[in-house]
Amino acid sequence: MSAPRFIQIHSLHAYTAVLLNRDDSGLAKRLPYGGVMRTRVSSQCLKRHWRIEESDPHALAKLDGFVDSFRSRELVTKKVLRPLDGRFPAEVVKALEAEIQKAVYGDKGADRKNRQTLLLGAPEIDWLAAEAVRLAEAAAGDPAEAKAVVTEWAKSVKDNLKVLREQTALPGGLAAALFGRMVTSDPAANLDAPIHVAHAFTVHGEETESDYFTAVDDLWEPGQDHGADTIQETELTSGLFYGYVVVDLPLLIKNCGDDAALAGRVVEHLVHLVAEVSPGAKLGSTAPYGRAGLMLIEAGDRQPRSLAGAFRTALSGSDLDQAITALDDELGRMDRAYETGEARCHLSLGMALAAGGEQGSLRTIASWAGDRVVDAAPEAAA
Repeated sequence: MSAPRFIQIHSLHAYTAVLLNRDDSGLAKRLPYGGVMRTRVSSQCLKRHWRIEESDPHALAKLDGFVDSFRSRELVTKKVLRPLDGRFPAEVVKALEAEIQKAVYGDKGADRKNRQTLLLGAPEIDWLAAEAVRLAEAAAGDPAEAKAVVTEWAKSVKDNLKVLREQTALPGGLAAALFGRMVTSDPAANLDAPIHVAHAFTVHGEETESDYFTAVDDLWEPGQDHGADTIQETELTSGLFYGYVVVDLPLLIKNCGDDAALAGRVVEHLVHLVAEVSPGAKLGSTAPYGRAGLMLIEAGDRQPRSLAGAFRTALSGSDLDQAITALDDELGRMDRAYETGEARCHLSLGMALAAGGEQGSLRTIASWAGDRVVDAAPEAAA
């Protein structure tokens, strides 16, 4: 195999009596597949939990080289203008606001309800905050002058931000470098995502029930009603979920400022996060914490392919070994048909994956995945 271009991460996670990801009606998200309805966890839900995790030793925020970022419609209000309060006259700050909001959020950005939720990195926000101070100082307490200087500033702000981004390793922060971003007001700020995440789904038909529950009045007295202050229903589901993640290694290295070592650490941490960090609503009432029963890591230079086809025919239940057998069969068929020669390793709490390469601990396979990133670096290929 030549230098790898892609890392593929396949996983199987079991959860019992949970509500991992809800739709707009409060029910579990679903997916029809193979003529059977499955329980689903959206890719957005998965990515958010991996991105914001803080307590895990492999949280992205604990990476050496981590650069923070913030996602909000209030970036200018809270991160750029709020530090000016009390330092400069309120009329001056107000005169600056509309143009700075529009510079970041587009022509309709002066009105909060018209703004998109935007992701900016700490370097970008720090530069904007410093510029706001400079403009406020240049106004010398005069709102009319503030309006004049900020209008002139706005003419070149995108060019200046472009220069900043070209000279900064992670201008949008690590989150943008990993999961991409789209800025409709400034297409030059857009970043393609090197990490692609599929919606996870149960390998069998949905297993669900409606849970009736009450909140009981602790001060209830005999002779009153039955003491139930609240009577509600919620949906609970159980299942074994197949998950799939692809990492485009050259793009990841590029987005990490051509720092292959940082990109390798990112992939190593990502493997840990996929295995150990659970999505979940209703944490207090369902404790939806679980770790992967299977993790299969593949490295190769051919176009990735999901192994979801292993479960097109729904399994009879959530038995881990049955699911591993189905994955093994699918891998065998793929290998015989396409001969793409991916290198593999895996972790299993059940039977070994015959086509999965060497079996090891989570630490071992995560380290293996991180090492493949270094192999993909341009200097390694040379």
